[in-house]
Amino acid sequence: MGSTKKPYFPMFVDLSDKKVVVAGAGTIAKRRIRVLADFTNRLVVIAPEVNRELKDMEAEGRITILRRMCGEEDLIGAALVIAATNDGRLNQEIYAACQRLGIPANVCNDKSRCDFYFPGIAVNDSVVVGVNSGGHASRRARGVLQQIQELLQEPDGTKEQGV
Repeated sequence: MGSTKKPYFPMFVDLSDKKVVVAGAGTIAKRRIRVLADFTNRLVVIAPEVNRELKDMEAEGRITILRRMCGEEDLIGAALVIAATNDGRLNQEIYAACQRLGIPANVCNDKSRCDFYFPGIAVNDSVVVGVNSGGHASRRARGVLQQIQELLQEPDGTKEQGV
């Protein structure tokens, strides 16, 4: 039996009451936060500074914001973690802590430190479709996602979310 790298297995997980941590509040982090807020009631954003959009989400009760740098103690009890800070060293430390704690982690912009990939998502009522290429064909994956979103669109207000 060889050790050939296999594609990632697509798995849908109930995150409703699971703690999900996003470290960072920049452009990539905000995209992840927007999507995750619809899938978990316990989204924790950890960043020293956040913008108005995230403050509004906090005021609406959609996210919890810890205004500081992320530390290992913040990760305890998390079902999954997204490391999306603008500090590569901190992202590596978060990933190492997640490995020690047995928490699946995704370090944005570092495929070698991803236990899972964040998919492009199309949602319509109870239908959720995730698309991912494992970082090998991002343009093609976006095109497929767009086609799926078009298939799911209905005049009654389909909700679409991108990567």
